[in-house]
Amino acid sequence: DVQLVESGGGSVQAGGSLRLSCAASEYRPCMAWFRQAPGKEREGVAAIRRGGGTTFYADSVKGRFTISLDNGKNSLNLQMNNLRPEDTAMYYCAATKIDLCGLSGRLMGYWGQGTQVTVS
Repeated sequence: DVQLVESGGGSVQAGGSLRLSCAASEYRPCMAWFRQAPGKEREGVAAIRRGGGTTFYADSVKGRFTISLDNGKNSLNLQMNNLRPEDTAMYYCAATKIDLCGLSGRLMGYWGQGTQVTVS
């Protein structure tokens, strides 16, 4: 089974930056970041297709977050700048089983355990 391990979460003041990383045990066609805040539904934050590098972003993070792949290491990154209190959530790395990509959780077949991001 595919293993996804997140790192890089933490606490930061509004306006600050954090970088999340996700180590994948094998290549997957599409990888993404999702988040879930207490009392809210899970939402797709950003996704990237390996073939071609097409990216997808939620409107709420466009211009502030950047998703990228380190293909040599099968790892996924999320650079988060200008963080806001509403970005506070548990962030999850996810990957697809099939060659489709986007921000829908229904596309994802594998999930990490999550890393907490708190913005005050």
